[in-house]
This record gives sequence, structure tokens and C-alpha cells, in this order.
Amino acid sequence: MGYPETAEGFMVNDQKKWTEFKKQEFPLKKFEDRDVDIAIECCGVCGSDVHTITGGWGDCPLPICVGHEIIGRAVKVGNAVKNIKVGDRVGAGAQIGADLTCDVCKADQENYCPNMVDTYGAKHNDGTVAQGGFSSHIRVQDYFVFKIPDALDSHIAAPMLCAGITTYSPLVRLGAGPGKKVGISGLGGLGHYAVMWAKALGAEVYVLSHTPSKKEDAMKLGASHFIDVNEKEWFKPLAFKLDFILNTADIMKDFNMSNYFSCLKVMGRFHTVGLPDAPLPTMMAQDFAPNGCYIGGSHLGNRPEMEAMLELAAKQDISSWIERIPLSEEGCSKAVQKVKENHVRYRVVLTDFDKQFGKRD
Repeated sequence: MGYPETAEGFMVNDQKKWTEFKKQEFPLKKFEDRDVDIAIECCGVCGSDVHTITGGWGDCPLPICVGHEIIGRAVKVGNAVKNIKVGDRVGAGAQIGADLTCDVCKADQENYCPNMVDTYGAKHNDGTVAQGGFSSHIRVQDYFVFKIPDALDSHIAAPMLCAGITTYSPLVRLGAGPGKKVGISGLGGLGHYAVMWAKALGAEVYVLSHTPSKKEDAMKLGASHFIDVNEKEWFKPLAFKLDFILNTADIMKDFNMSNYFSCLKVMGRFHTVGLPDAPLPTMMAQDFAPNGCYIGGSHLGNRPEMEAMLELAAKQDISSWIERIPLSEEGCSKAVQKVKENHVRYRVVLTDFDKQFGKRD
């Protein structure tokens, strides 16, 4: 049938064969007045993509086209859309819709809307299943389409649409800035952004890592301190020192949480954006008592935060550390395996979409 009724994408048909991608056609949702169609130029590869196709987060609709760090050009714009025009270079992240009428949305918390639409795997009102960015086109509600500043290269900006906002939002909401001491647990795809944002916001950054070989990278990214958590009493010099810890690590099952909590100031927070397959480690209520600390998490960020993050990146020349892989069945397979095996420094971006789908202006 072809666009605008359908799009093409590289899809997984069986979670047991998650490294096998096939180029397939899929239906797009009915076009509505607030929709924007994006012809995709490049797409980052996120840990969420791997959790989904491997079944780490449970079953998903199949076949599935993942990818939610999307940059491209607006090629069709609904009649009610005011902020985007055809030809604009735009991005979309891990959310492509919300009702925008509930109390949550009205409070600028649309990333927690009870009727939110995930970029892939969600069911639209017309029954079609949302498919992600390893594809020719995506159809997105205008509120979740963002103009990309001219100063940001598309491949650099793409991973910011999920990994970037996932770390930027909690840093801002928890008060990262001058005079604050911020711990970043884990230095990977999420963590490398967390260090750069925290530094750019003016905080003093402490990286907590189990990989000593990453110390040089941590310092280049903007950390002032690197703590090897393999050392037996690594936490003792940090007692009551950190305003909060942002955990970006995807594997927490072996964390001794009381050690991390002990680094926090009174009423400090351990905030996790890493979402592992396994349950959190066992904690006792008593672990929170010595400093009255809290534990929490978050999901993405809101539109004002996304716009502020992109502006900050453009103004301060903040650049994602990426590896580019051309889009193809083999390229998708290689990319997700590298992410699964943690062999990325620090994000993978799929490129060369025109070679697979042709010009789509």
C-alpha cells in the first residue's frame, strides 16, 4: 500500500530470535489534525529496545519495530498543528501521545499521563499498534515533536530524545546546580549524559562506578571525582556528603543499598532511572533511618524540560558519545547485540536511512 497509509521498518517477529530483524511493512494510525509525520533520518538504539525485544520486560506485541530516539523531517502536518511546518528538522522520543486534558497533563506532567502512548508497542484508539524508529516514517502527536536546534547534529541529538531527557529531568527536579554535590551511579549510555548535564548545570559531580577503566572518560565528561565501588569501604569517605544520587546502572541486584544510602545528606535521595530486568535488591526499613533518605525513580521528562535540555546542549556544545551503524537487517542485529553486551561507548545511532527507504521529502 505504501506511505501515508503504511510505513516500512526493521522488525523482530519472535522474542526468542531477538537478533533477527526483517524489513516489513506495517500500518500507520489514522492521521488526525494534531499529528505530524516524520520521515526518519536516524535513530538511537536504547536499552529499552533490548529489554523489549528480548522479553526482559515481558511480552510485547509482535512483530515489533523498536527505536525511540528519532530525528527526521516533518513531511505531513495536521491542520491544528501550530509549532511545526513541513520541512522542519524534528525529533521524537519515547512518548508520542497523551490526552493533554487530564490533571496530570495540565500540571506539565504529561510524561506520567494515564493515557500516554509509548512510541512502540502501544495500541492507538483505532486499534493499530505503534511502531518505532527503525523505520521509514513515524506518526506523532504534535506536542511530542521537538524542533532540533541548528547547532546540534542529528546523530548527536538523537539519543538525547530518550537517554538525554531521562537523566536531565530528574537532575533538574532534584536541584542539580551550583553548590550541590551529585552522585552519578553507573557510567554507560544514561550515565554519560547524567555527568554532562550535572556538570553543565553547575553541580560538583561524583561518578560511582564498578569499572575503574572508565575513570578517564568520567573526567573528560565533567566529573570531579571517580569512586571505584569495588573497593571494600568506598562509601566511608562519602558519608553524609551527597545531596542526591542518580542511579543510571541497569544492573542493581548486587547493590548493597545501605552503602549507597550512607553517602547521602540528611533527607537525601537515591533516584534511579536504570530499569533492570531483575528486581531491586532487598532493603530493610532500617536502611532509611540513619539519614532519613528516600528512594525513587522517574520516567522521561516533560516538554519544557526537553526544550530546555536541547537548548542547553546547543549553547554549551554538549555532544553525545556515539557509534554510528548503517541501518539494515544486519546493522540492527549488530546494534542491539552491542547494547545488550554493554560494548558501546556510549550510545549507538542507526544511520543511512535513505539507503534503505529512498528520499522521502
